[in-house]
Amino acid sequence: MKATILLILALFLSACTAGKGGGTGGSVEVARAALRGGAPQIALRAVSSLLAGDPNNAHALLVQGDALTALGRLGQAEWSYRAVLSRDPRSVGAWIGLGRCLLASNPAEAEIQFQEAVRRDPRNAVALNDLGVARDLLRRHAEAQSAYRRALAADPEMIGAQVNLALSLAMSGRMAEAEHMMRPYGSDSNASSKLRHDLAAVLAMGGDRAEAARILSADLSPAQVSQALSAYLAARDQGDAAALPPTGP
Repeated sequence: MKATILLILALFLSACTAGKGGGTGGSVEVARAALRGGAPQIALRAVSSLLAGDPNNAHALLVQGDALTALGRLGQAEWSYRAVLSRDPRSVGAWIGLGRCLLASNPAEAEIQFQEAVRRDPRNAVALNDLGVARDLLRRHAEAQSAYRRALAADPEMIGAQVNLALSLAMSGRMAEAEHMMRPYGSDSNASSKLRHDLAAVLAMGGDRAEAARILSADLSPAQVSQALSAYLAARDQGDAAALPPTGP
């Protein structure tokens, strides 16, 4: 079960990092810049010396957690986020980060962390989007859709929440709405492979296997296309987000 839940995270989670807010010196700012640039190892090194001299620095611990999450070292990241919260329970970024660490293994517990982040910052689109992901993993699609819509009310340009809403609608049988939402993104000539595959997922769940296969075949082998289509149909039939495969080549 854990492996299948991990698959859905690549499909649903937005690319935003959890941590926000100012730092306490050059090392933290360098680390944040490295994270934004897709270099978590550099970010980790940038805060290590600061934490060696100031192990209670909540800003540095938060960046450390974000970097460890990006590297897939979730156990260590969870420790960092909990250390932040023991010092500053107001840290919305740490609540989000902790929730993401727990999402694959315990979506019910992750939901609690995201709810706490939303309680402290009701218009935080990242927290609301992640709250929706947790609820989709728990097969509570109507509540997930409510969270995605709140995320979009806070940030109408958040593509991740729009895609997640479309996928959730498809899993709950509302295919026409889902396809209507995905078409502008998935059919754009400049769309990423992820967005194209998200459109394929919606089409397959709606019964258009041929069009879904055509889209997927641009990036995947015939065997991979067949596997993806089977997973999309399983997600539709079971209403289970954890059955969805990762997207992209």
